[in-house]
Amino acid sequence: MRRLSFKPTTHAAVFMPTLMLLILLAFPAVAQQPAQLSETTRPTGQLPLDEVRMFTEALDRIRMSYVEDIDDKTLLEHAIRGMLSGLDPHSSYLDTSDYENLQETTTGEFGGLGVEVGQENGYIRVISPIDDTPAARAGIQPGDLIIQIDHKPLQQMLPEEAAQMMRGEPGTDVTITIVRENEPEPFDLTITREVIAVASVRQRLLEPGYAYIRLAQFRVNTGDELVEAIESLREENGDELKGIVLDLRNNPGGVLQASVGVVDAFISEGRIVYTKGRLTEADLEFEATSNTPAGDIPLVVLINEGSASASEIVAGALQDHGRAVVMGRRSFGKGSVQTVLPLSEERAIKLTTSLYFTPGGRSIQAQGIIPDIVVDEALVTRRNARIGMYSEADLAGHLENGDGSEATDADVARQASTSAEEVLVSDYPLNEALNLLKGFNTLSGMKRM
Repeated sequence: MRRLSFKPTTHAAVFMPTLMLLILLAFPAVAQQPAQLSETTRPTGQLPLDEVRMFTEALDRIRMSYVEDIDDKTLLEHAIRGMLSGLDPHSSYLDTSDYENLQETTTGEFGGLGVEVGQENGYIRVISPIDDTPAARAGIQPGDLIIQIDHKPLQQMLPEEAAQMMRGEPGTDVTITIVRENEPEPFDLTITREVIAVASVRQRLLEPGYAYIRLAQFRVNTGDELVEAIESLREENGDELKGIVLDLRNNPGGVLQASVGVVDAFISEGRIVYTKGRLTEADLEFEATSNTPAGDIPLVVLINEGSASASEIVAGALQDHGRAVVMGRRSFGKGSVQTVLPLSEERAIKLTTSLYFTPGGRSIQAQGIIPDIVVDEALVTRRNARIGMYSEADLAGHLENGDGSEATDADVARQASTSAEEVLVSDYPLNEALNLLKGFNTLSGMKRM
């Protein structure tokens, strides 16, 4: 089984065009050679000389005519940054600060607001706020457009630049301007930055026998943390679990291997995910192992439009294997893999190198995972008991129960724990997932009768 390594590696084939470009820039006389090759006669892989001359001409005019003096190093960094940003929303240039921020995000602790963003039509689009962060508590929602940060317009700004603006010293404030669907006007949110220490896995019992596991994002150890959560829930329940709800809503993704580890906890054989790219090294395949901590416990996976990348790998794999019922709304649709490739000891590029596919061969890119059962986000409220409603036990002279027992108010109260009550009132999709798991067990019990 081949594992994709995120340790920076150098691919000479990837960097050859960039190296050739820098050579031509360092020796502009080469670009002025009179000999020319047409597009049909120049060898494959050779840079088009007309475009190279155009680039060097633009560089020279900027150096000579721009209102402020800019050194060549800065101009070339801008050129590389622009070249990558024009490829897709997820490829980018990483200077020293960007690379440090990427490492912080992957390991799970950084300073800022706690929101995953991308680019759409020149603006910054919220993919998902991270659980229990300033962004989530302030009410930022997936799909929000951020058009200003501290009243600075963000049009045509790269997501990495916007993320950097939202980071800062804990305790300091930042004001972001939001455009939201169904809101008539943009509005401001002033949010206090915090140290973002993200817990990737949280768990609790919804009711006796029914477990809830929340994955906020995929970090290096998320697979191991999931296994620990399952074992902890078993111990808390005192018996084998009857069902698990795996909540991937608003999970922006993360490390690919972590998603493989999560799926592997639920299936014992078969393909989990595979990738395809232009380079042979980018074609990878991940298989399940026989070690399956979750066994055959009934499983429901919750997703929504904020579920992206690694979340979609998990949902798609479990769906293709028939291991889980996927419930909620169509996911985000990020089906590409980014690899960090070094340019120097302090700088690198994050480059989209492949697309990933579910075990059944589905590409998620720009399509997302379609849930088996579509459930919209909604609030559910209980109706109070109507005045004048009564039961047989309230009738004068009613016959006693045949086995001598009698249901008390305390018995009824115990049937709906505090956590279950919270589910019913505040989280409709989770309530539906819990009901579905109960249905599985009811039908299973009927088959055994």
